[in-house]
Amino acid sequence: MTRALSGRQAQAARNDEVILAAARAVFVADPGAPISAVAERAGVGISALYRRYASKEELLRKLCSDGLARYIEESEKALADDREPWVAFGAFLHALVDADTNSLTQRLAGTFTPTPDLWQDAARAAELNQAIYARTKEYLRPGIVVEDFGVILEQITSIKLGDEARANQLRHRYLTLMLEAMHRPGEQPGGAPELPGPPPTNDELTDRWRV
Repeated sequence: MTRALSGRQAQAARNDEVILAAARAVFVADPGAPISAVAERAGVGISALYRRYASKEELLRKLCSDGLARYIEESEKALADDREPWVAFGAFLHALVDADTNSLTQRLAGTFTPTPDLWQDAARAAELNQAIYARTKEYLRPGIVVEDFGVILEQITSIKLGDEARANQLRHRYLTLMLEAMHRPGEQPGGAPELPGPPPTNDELTDRWRV
C-alpha cells in the first residue's frame, strides 16, 4: 500500500509540474488568458485543474511563489560563493537568466493580489539583494544601485527571438555585454560619464504588485 501511495503521489507531482509549466507559458505570453487555456496546453481537463488550483489567481500566486523561491535560492548560493565577488556576481546573474524568474515580474505584476507570505518572501529577496550589492559595490560603476539589477534582468529576459534555446543564448550574450557596462571603468580622462536620470526606486518597483 505504501508503494501504491508513493506512486500516486509521484504521478500527482508530475501532473502538477505539467500544469505549472503550462501556466507559466500561457500567462507569461498573455496574463489575460483564461485558465482553460492552461488546461488545454497541459492536456488535462478543466475539472482536474480546478481540483488542484481553485482559481486563476491561486495559480498565478503559485507561479510567483515558486519564482521567488528560486530567486532566493540563487541569491543564497551567490552569497555562499567564495570566488572573487565580481565572478560570483556574474555567475549569479547568468543563473537568474536561466531560471527566468524576471519574466514573471514583467508579465504578472499587478494581475493578482499577493498574500502576506509572498510579501514576506519578497522582503527576504530584497535583503539578499542588498547583501549581494554590498559585496559587489566596489566593482560597479558609479551610480548603479541595487534596484537597477532587477530592471536590467527584465530587459534581458524580454528577448524572445527564435526558439527557447536561441532566446536563452541571446539573453546570455547580452547579459555578458551588460556586465561589461556595469563594471567600474578603469582610469580615463574625465572619469565615467554620469548615468542619465535617477535609478528606479523601491516604491516604483513594488507598486506594480499592488492591485
